[in-house]
Amino acid sequence: MAKIKKGDLVQVISGRKQDKGGDRGKQGKVLEVLVEQNRVVVEGVNYVSRHTRVGQTQRGTKTGGIETVEAPIHISNVALVDPSTKKPTRVGHRVEEQVKDGVKRTVRVRYAKKSGKDL
Repeated sequence: MAKIKKGDLVQVISGRKQDKGGDRGKQGKVLEVLVEQNRVVVEGVNYVSRHTRVGQTQRGTKTGGIETVEAPIHISNVALVDPSTKKPTRVGHRVEEQVKDGVKRTVRVRYAKKSGKDL
C-alpha cells in the first residue's frame, strides 16, 4: 500500500533551500503519483520550462510557446504532512476492524507515527 497518494499534502525535505532558489521546505498537494518511476508531481514545486511548438486551433488562436509546468520529483524527497501539526511526519499502517451495515471488515488505516494521530 502506498504511503503517499493523490491529494495528500506533502513537504519537500531535500534539495536546495527555499531562499537559494530551491524547493526544500515548500508544501503542496500531490497532483499525480507515478508508481513505476517512484515519483510524484507536486503542486507549486519543481517548475521547469517546457518549449512547445507553436500551432493554431480551429478558431485561429495561437497555442504553444514557453510554458512552465511541474516536473516529477522522487518520492523519497517528499514527506507527508501531519494535518494537525502542519509538519512532515512518517506514516505507518495498522489493521482495524470496522462495522458497516452489520458487516465486519478489516481495513488498513494510515496514521502519523510521531504524533500517533490518524490521517
